[in-house]
Amino acid sequence: MFKINDVIVGDCLNVMRNFPDECIDLVITSPPYNKKGKHGGKLVEKVIYDNYGDDMSEEDYQKWQIEVLNEIYRILKPNGALFYNHKVRYDDGNMIHPVIFLVKSKFIIWQEIIWNRAITGNIRGWRFWNIDERIYWLVKQKPKELIQNYAQMTSIWNIRVETEHKIHPAVFPVDIPKRIIGAILGEEKGIVLDPFCGTGTTLVAAKEMGKDYIGIDISDKYVGYAKKRLQEVDPILFWYY
Repeated sequence: MFKINDVIVGDCLNVMRNFPDECIDLVITSPPYNKKGKHGGKLVEKVIYDNYGDDMSEEDYQKWQIEVLNEIYRILKPNGALFYNHKVRYDDGNMIHPVIFLVKSKFIIWQEIIWNRAITGNIRGWRFWNIDERIYWLVKQKPKELIQNYAQMTSIWNIRVETEHKIHPAVFPVDIPKRIIGAILGEEKGIVLDPFCGTGTTLVAAKEMGKDYIGIDISDKYVGYAKKRLQEVDPILFWYY
């Protein structure tokens, strides 16, 4: 079982395996990208995590991500949704697109959203500057229609990167989970899960918007920081995005 409104230290697969079937309403997450310490540049530092090496073979990494996706599928309610942030990577000159392994999971890929970060880590001239990441809306069945003020936001999200909470090397901007929670849950209650919660940005957004939350991270350091952030959040009674 699990306790709502909690942040758990542990391997997300092991933790989620103790959750009952179909208990979560919404998952918003961004896993490590398996950058192997190679990527960074003059504008963006290399991503180095606490208590995680981010250095798997690509085959093992994709297998792991499929396992994580399928475990999320099991614990997600039939009308629930997973929003999964990843990016197109390049390794030894070869492009690795997340769709390669997403299609091997049990999920339906409902939509690909382009997150325009407006900043790149590499300003060399080998390729056009990569300033985008991808957010995949994944479902178990056809979802209900979005209300128009969210649907009109389009599938390109111009959201600047987070500049605070730099205890973590890849902090999620809070506007992303706020937008998703508003669009998917609206005024409804629900449990929001982030299995790679880092410093707790998704959880902070959920609490601010009056939702229950569960976070998981392998780092004691990040979980402690997330709990501290959550203590400083007061839910708001009326909100809009």
